[in-house]
Amino acid sequence: MKVALVGPPKSGKSSLFSAVTGAPMDPYAPPEIVHAVIKVPEPRLAYLVGLYKPKKTTEATIEFVDVPGAALDDAKGRDAWRRLLPEVRQAEAIVVVVREFANASVPAYRDRVDPKSDFDATWDELMFSDLESVTTRIDRVEKALKKPTKMHEQEKRELALLTRCRDALESGKPLSAVLTNEDEKKLVASFAFLSEKPLVCVRNVDDDRAGSTEPLAVEHAVASLVLSASIEAEIAVLEPGDRQTFLEELGLREPARDRLIRSCYTACGLISFLTMGADEVRAWTIRKGATAVEAAGKIHTDLAQSFVRAETVSYDDLLAHRDLRGARAAGKVRKEGRAYVVADGDILNILATA
Repeated sequence: MKVALVGPPKSGKSSLFSAVTGAPMDPYAPPEIVHAVIKVPEPRLAYLVGLYKPKKTTEATIEFVDVPGAALDDAKGRDAWRRLLPEVRQAEAIVVVVREFANASVPAYRDRVDPKSDFDATWDELMFSDLESVTTRIDRVEKALKKPTKMHEQEKRELALLTRCRDALESGKPLSAVLTNEDEKKLVASFAFLSEKPLVCVRNVDDDRAGSTEPLAVEHAVASLVLSASIEAEIAVLEPGDRQTFLEELGLREPARDRLIRSCYTACGLISFLTMGADEVRAWTIRKGATAVEAAGKIHTDLAQSFVRAETVSYDDLLAHRDLRGARAAGKVRKEGRAYVVADGDILNILATA
């Protein structure tokens, strides 16, 4: 999973990226796109590791991309922003970081602190970029349809869909509200539309409001998160014991990394299932609503093709009965078929033909 962090200059976006990923931040380095892959926190693995003492433990991973701040108040800034968009289009989710902190030593973008306006301006640019892509493609398809080819019927379907997309964007509707049919999504998947992606709004507040949960009224964000990037950067470099104490003093249960990853998972409709054994204990990421055979395919395509059934127990049931033997004796281990919908925290053992 890849997540792009975007936002205005001086929003604290790079500080948040550093706090979440552990990547060092050089305030004097020229703006550039930075990537970092980190492990997804999965506390349930620790208990399974204690049971099996496996040769290998594997967490799921997530990639964060720090995209340079977008100064959208002039043509030069907008052009620079649009040159960065191919990177954003590759992401599965977009995190918009907006400034809500006052710090005289850090000049504010546009000489004001207005998180809602900053979010709205970023959103408008995402919408406009999609509209530009759609309009350009419509012109090309219309020209292509004037010449008979083998692609004629597909191009007609594409044109009809793109026309709907253009009309929606011009009326202020994101493409997530238009592209709801899987076949239609596949037809235009190559565009990687920005307004189709889930958005998370991060409000970067003053240090004394780090534990705040007050909402910011913004449209289009699937999730909203309040944090102080400067405080989180300090927390990230502390020893684990000191880190937890500091978090509790701020009224926080967990660091920004955990909260941001969970928000991204929620926004994208993702859950985790687990596998366990003497060789490996592992966490896997799948879409909410995925079936047992789809989970098997996540492990290996051969398992999906030769799937017979999934031996399944929830993590909570395993924990309540101490181990698999206890869960089995209590009738908590189930045999599920291909169509079984996997739940978050399910522990699966896929049985397949040889």
